[in-house]
Amino acid sequence: MSGAGKDYDYLIKFLALGDSGVGKTSFLYHYTEGVFQQQFISTVGIDFREKRLVYRGEGGGPPQGVHLQLWDTAGQEKFRSLTTAFYRDAMGFLLLFDLTNEQSFIDIRNWLEQLKTHAYCENPDIVLCGNKVDLEEHRIVAEERAKEVAQKFGLTYVETSAATGQNVEVAVNHLLDAVMKRMALAVDSSLLPGRRGRSKGLRASDEDGSEKNDSNCAC
Repeated sequence: MSGAGKDYDYLIKFLALGDSGVGKTSFLYHYTEGVFQQQFISTVGIDFREKRLVYRGEGGGPPQGVHLQLWDTAGQEKFRSLTTAFYRDAMGFLLLFDLTNEQSFIDIRNWLEQLKTHAYCENPDIVLCGNKVDLEEHRIVAEERAKEVAQKFGLTYVETSAATGQNVEVAVNHLLDAVMKRMALAVDSSLLPGRRGRSKGLRASDEDGSEKNDSNCAC
């Protein structure tokens, strides 16, 4: 596919994961629209939102146009076989749990196992988000507990609020930084995030439809 006519350099796909009700949809809505979606609507299967931004990296550097696709997955088990089909095309993952819900915190391990099995490689870029930090009076999961789990699995941890917007953009930016660094370090395009054993054209100007068969990934 030709990159002609595109006004961005990279198409980046992120996937939001976590138990039903942890706030994935509200999180992504606040990131793209800047407001809290008051009405709760459980995601059926999968949905996505989009946002354009200019990326400069942590140390500055030349501006790069990024088109973000933010995929929102249903947390219910009955949709699992459908949603896992999207894991391999995602370049980074936002794993959310609810700070007021102990079970959603325990289930982090199950989601990480799903990612290890279905993501583009066994060590994808993941940001762990302890959501609903604004509900401090109902908080069950202490920050230190969450940080310990994040450290154990080598994850970046951010406490967020889809209601107030606290650290929502920070969490996405952490993930974007990690993915952009991974791409910069990948000498061979077949090592870039995408399907396991399959290259993905990420830079819009390089999208020529060609594919390489390679079993490696940028782990």
